[in-house]
Amino acid sequence: MIDLLRSHPESLVIGGGSNMLFTQDQDRDVIVINTKGKQLIEESESYVDIQIEAGEAWHDLVMWAVSQGYGGIENMALIPGKCGAAPMQNIGAYGREIKDVFVALEAYDKVNDSVFSLNNEECEFGYRDSIFKNALRDKAVILSITLRLTKDGYHLLNTSYGAIEQRLESKRKSLHPTIQDIAEAVIEIRQSKLPDPTQLPNAGSFFKNPILERTQVEELLLTYPDMPNYVVDADYMKLPAGWLIDRAGWRGRRIGDVGTYEHQALVLVNHGSPSGQNIIDFARQIQKSVYDKYGVEIEPEVNIY
Repeated sequence: MIDLLRSHPESLVIGGGSNMLFTQDQDRDVIVINTKGKQLIEESESYVDIQIEAGEAWHDLVMWAVSQGYGGIENMALIPGKCGAAPMQNIGAYGREIKDVFVALEAYDKVNDSVFSLNNEECEFGYRDSIFKNALRDKAVILSITLRLTKDGYHLLNTSYGAIEQRLESKRKSLHPTIQDIAEAVIEIRQSKLPDPTQLPNAGSFFKNPILERTQVEELLLTYPDMPNYVVDADYMKLPAGWLIDRAGWRGRRIGDVGTYEHQALVLVNHGSPSGQNIIDFARQIQKSVYDKYGVEIEPEVNIY
């Protein structure tokens, strides 16, 4: 893989391409990472460190971990894409992010033609953000990642998101759920809310959930008391972008061949063959509408080229 990257320094390197929007044709080579493999690096009574090649599908990794009794990523089941892209986006769902289990990664430096490592802190993880979307954007290619997963008896389950609790209760598994129960619940929730990209093209959640100062959220709640909100820390709170877009009148709305998904306003879908610019224009209309109604700016989550 390194030889290929070295011989094509100007190439665009992608994983599964599930979180990308192209607004124009690419006049450079495109390399798709497809390296496979998992390796046990370290093991203790309570945890295992697993090194995973960048080309492994993320959901396959989650289900493998669940089958082995390794916890920590079950809340992120059915997230599309490959493992190498997971740290770039600091992927997350239902109260978990990859930074919560991340140990280190190896990457290829396209500028200096060298391999280097980064630990958790050095990746500069943020909400759907990392150093690979900033200082190292298009300058490095992730080759492998190492995650620390916990063993049965030492894993703290996260069922704090209401949708998971409700799903577990409906199956009468809320008292003593397993990581398998949580993974299955997340899969069912995602399948009920999100379109299958092989049937209805989409890039998943198009916008980030905005994180605002607590005082701004408290002011919004005076006017919109039913607005869902989640505490980030003592000073900041997070609002669900899907709810804001939905209440601004965009769920299921369509302009030409671009629209929002009928069951989840956060997802932009392709009903035909619109250009990338058509999708961007549609997204900007949503952003303006949400800002005009709530005074809240929402930013794209997808990587735009």
